[in-house]
Amino acid sequence: DVQLQASGGGLVQPGDSLRLSCVVSGFGEDNYAIGWFRQAPGKEREGISCINVRYDHTNYEISLKDRFTISRDNAKNTVFLQMNGLKPDDTGVYHCAAQLWYNNWCSIYETSYDYWGQGTLVTVSS
Repeated sequence: DVQLQASGGGLVQPGDSLRLSCVVSGFGEDNYAIGWFRQAPGKEREGISCINVRYDHTNYEISLKDRFTISRDNAKNTVFLQMNGLKPDDTGVYHCAAQLWYNNWCSIYETSYDYWGQGTLVTVSS
């Protein structure tokens, strides 16, 4: 079974940085993509970024690209989301998701993913 474990959330002040981790297990090979999503209180879930693990292709929500960076450590089956310059509007539950992927790109649309982790809470407040 495919499983994802997200961690790294917490309470931070505006301007701080956080690095979220998503440990993935259950894929026999590296032909999959990982997406990061978030859901703010009272809002719909939105896509942040994704990475094609085999081809190292990344994609971002354009409004977040200058502050958020996705990366991977294949040896540890882990995908990271580095978040800098955090703002109160970044508050929410952050989820990672996974899907088998057979080409060299990835999607930041949640309907593209079948496997989801439990989420980690990020709170940005002074």
